[in-house]
Amino acid sequence: MVKEKYLRLGELLIREGLITANQLEKVIVVQRQEGGRLGEILVKMGMIQEDQMVAVLGKQLNMPYFSLGTGMLKPAIEQGLEQLIPQEFALKNAVLPLSRTLRSLTVAMADPLDLILIDNLRKLTGCEINPIIATRPDITKATQEFYGKSAMLQNAVDSSYDINVSITQGQEDNGQELSLDKLIARSEEAPVVKLVDLIIRQAIDERASDIHIEPFKDRISLRYRIDGKLYEIPPPVKHLHLPIVSRVKILAKLDIAEKRLPQDGAILVRIDERPIDIRVSIIPTIYGEKAVLRILDRGGTTLNLSSMGFDAKQLEQVRKAIFSPYGLVFITGPTGSGKSTSLYAILNEIKSPDKNIVTVEDPVEYKMDGINQVQIKPEVGLTFAAALRSFLRQDPDIMLVGEVRDLETAQICIRSALTGHLVLSTLHTNDAPTCVSRLMDIGIEPYMLAPSLLIVIAQRLVRKLCPDCKEAYEPTAAQLKGASVKAELIYRPKGCAKCNNAGYKGRTCIVEVMPITLEIQDMINQRATAQKIRDAARAAGMQTLYESGIKKVESGITSLEEILSTTLGVE
Repeated sequence: MVKEKYLRLGELLIREGLITANQLEKVIVVQRQEGGRLGEILVKMGMIQEDQMVAVLGKQLNMPYFSLGTGMLKPAIEQGLEQLIPQEFALKNAVLPLSRTLRSLTVAMADPLDLILIDNLRKLTGCEINPIIATRPDITKATQEFYGKSAMLQNAVDSSYDINVSITQGQEDNGQELSLDKLIARSEEAPVVKLVDLIIRQAIDERASDIHIEPFKDRISLRYRIDGKLYEIPPPVKHLHLPIVSRVKILAKLDIAEKRLPQDGAILVRIDERPIDIRVSIIPTIYGEKAVLRILDRGGTTLNLSSMGFDAKQLEQVRKAIFSPYGLVFITGPTGSGKSTSLYAILNEIKSPDKNIVTVEDPVEYKMDGINQVQIKPEVGLTFAAALRSFLRQDPDIMLVGEVRDLETAQICIRSALTGHLVLSTLHTNDAPTCVSRLMDIGIEPYMLAPSLLIVIAQRLVRKLCPDCKEAYEPTAAQLKGASVKAELIYRPKGCAKCNNAGYKGRTCIVEVMPITLEIQDMINQRATAQKIRDAARAAGMQTLYESGIKKVESGITSLEEILSTTLGVE
């Protein structure tokens, strides 16, 4: 039998049909110029997926390739593997013990060619190492599941009962950003430093939007807001409250000595080269300072209008308005209804090199390339109105105003819309027709509002059912509570490991889109009530928030209970 010729990785990839010879030549040129491994460069350039590259590398090395999808990356239980390789070492080096037979230990490795790591594993475990290959993300996920993804946070919280430390401002360089990639490697740092980093990392991993650190008489409360709901997390001991808040202040570049006044700041975090902005708010309470950290994950939020929750007709109406050369677009809803995210999704869709886009916000939530963003500072006179007056001298095509709060800001927005600019903004109203009444109530004249207003979008956020555990059922009349659901079977939450037994995972929008027709313009000029405008809009085909929600119930996206608790009920 003739032994098959040893093929290099590039040749194997070509033979498998994953890349072409021309692509290989390009990558080799890059490798000669910049160095690095061929496979890593291919993945970085987007020519091949990491799992495809690792599978082929396994063939080249004659080594098994395991992935999460096959169920093979599951360590054997009751073999004491977690004692052989501690969690910190496993996460730091992207290795996972799978099974042990006598003195032979099978280990999943992201880099099985790292001979020094294999030698360290041999010394650490006292076993001969039998490596298999897997992707780094798969190993990280499997490691978190095996050791318990909250174990690190729990251990840090438990250890906090035995420590009593203080933090001074000199410990942290205010010019540095917080990197959580090397969290495990920094295990020698002060316990509170590690504890705060772990709290932030755990919140990001759990898809939390906010972290609440609250002092009470004899305890600290630690809560994460996930998909709009607050969940209690095991808290540190009471005497660590001051060091934890001081650490947060240092990271956010705030005054740690000021404990009487509210303070606002920001932290930039990086995880796997993914930038995450954290907005920090500190307020004094009777038991000490409360800290709320708002997590703004640029990489985790899809700023895509098509995926926001609009149906086809609504999306067409919105796009017609936002691609108009001038006019006013309003998004309305209560705090936390996703208005800012929708505005950024609109900007992301309409931005182009031939348009000058300027925004004035409080605060700037997402930093976007190619857009001039201004943070208001009322203490120095930089208000929404002052910024808008300056914008008009900046030759803008599109202006975004974070929120209309007063008559002067509203007037400048409307004048700008009437003089050839597209203006996007938000207002706090419960539905779309009420937006018109609110603007007239604060002093906007109908003759200015009617020709400038293009469209009003009202929205709410509702939780999406977990696709892995939602269960179908036929609702009874009592369960429907008068709702007119056309589908015979709808879905309800159940709960599983993938959604932390919540039954829900992620959120989507229910929306009410009201284009300003000629009929509605006439009604505005006649100072018609919100109810009359609402009736006219519904007659023209407007779908209410409740009706939008019922459609998502019928599609199996969310539950009837979620819609009934979010909207006013049957309409």
